[in-house]
Amino acid sequence: MSQKFDIPFAGRAHDYLEAETEAVIEVMRNAKSLTQGEYLKRFQEKVRCYLGVDHVFAVSNATNALEMAAQLCCFNQGDEVIVPAHTFTSSAYPFLKAGARVVWADIDLKTRVVNVETIESCLTSKTRAIVVPHLYGYGVDMPPILELAEQRGILVIEDAAQVFGVEVGGKKVGTFGHFAAFSFHAHKNISTIGEGGILVVREKRHAELASKLRHNGHCDFDFPREDYWIPAMGNVDLPQLDGQALLPSNYCLNEAACAVGELLIDRVDHINSQKRRRALQIIDSLTEYPELEFHRVDSTRHNYHLLVARMKHGRRDQFIRKMATEHRIQCVVQYCPLYRYPFYQKLGLGDASCPNTDKFFDSMVSFPFQQSLTSEDLDKILLASKQVLRELAHE
Repeated sequence: MSQKFDIPFAGRAHDYLEAETEAVIEVMRNAKSLTQGEYLKRFQEKVRCYLGVDHVFAVSNATNALEMAAQLCCFNQGDEVIVPAHTFTSSAYPFLKAGARVVWADIDLKTRVVNVETIESCLTSKTRAIVVPHLYGYGVDMPPILELAEQRGILVIEDAAQVFGVEVGGKKVGTFGHFAAFSFHAHKNISTIGEGGILVVREKRHAELASKLRHNGHCDFDFPREDYWIPAMGNVDLPQLDGQALLPSNYCLNEAACAVGELLIDRVDHINSQKRRRALQIIDSLTEYPELEFHRVDSTRHNYHLLVARMKHGRRDQFIRKMATEHRIQCVVQYCPLYRYPFYQKLGLGDASCPNTDKFFDSMVSFPFQQSLTSEDLDKILLASKQVLRELAHE
């Protein structure tokens, strides 16, 4: 039986300013091209400058960015990729499609993400790459992971879908690894009208192939043509890297989304700061209820894309049920350990030793926390949480 909520978990992450709405209309009315045009170039340049990197490619979503990164890893038979089991599925399956075998890493129970210790315990002589998701808006401690990877010649891919604008040691997350994928999905702190993503590439040799992979293998002819239409309008070639042929696809992001994205970069720091301030207010207001354990970070290392807690003493399901049925507030449980899904079990990846992953998933609760929620909405979530916690304490 379906239930309607006064405060649902899902919904648009934020509202759009008038200038952002006008940008879409301007593209619709006047852009010479609705894809692969000037707005794409401007958006990529804006992101490149904001992050302080050399090579940026806008794509239709973060999963596409991870698909491209996985191809550029050029896996050989027997290669392994380390992926935490506590993450969204697209952190893992692009690397399976590219030919690697996944090895599940555990998380740190306090930060809810991987660290160098949980990764190092998974290393073997076959490890070719490490995928590092920065979950919930919190930046993983990247320097020791990079040091470990560089010692062993291992590629590092940052799944930075939830952390645009987050910093670790004054350096933007998504600029540490060989590749990084950002998301501008409808639920992220900034969204390019529902879908969108960015692939960051460190090395020039990878960047030279990324445009072909993104756009159907399109490239220039390598010889002069007297007539521009002979032999065709444009060339199509098969990208080659380390002796492997890389089959391209179409991962392009449309011009309207790029136009909005260019403007949103100007206010992402404000949105992140506002969400962090709101999260800390709720966390600090619930300190008298220690059975609800949050991860409190008062710095740019956390943008609180999501507001999550661990419900100790085994009362998680009762808490969520009461919030839903008595207060019409939709809390949820996220990131089922990937090895529990039939998808990965059928691929022979159902066995794992990740005790913290299991413990956190079986006790976690994620609150509605869109930037578009009003102060009244947040007050209602806080007051309802306190009431439910008091009730549970007396049952």
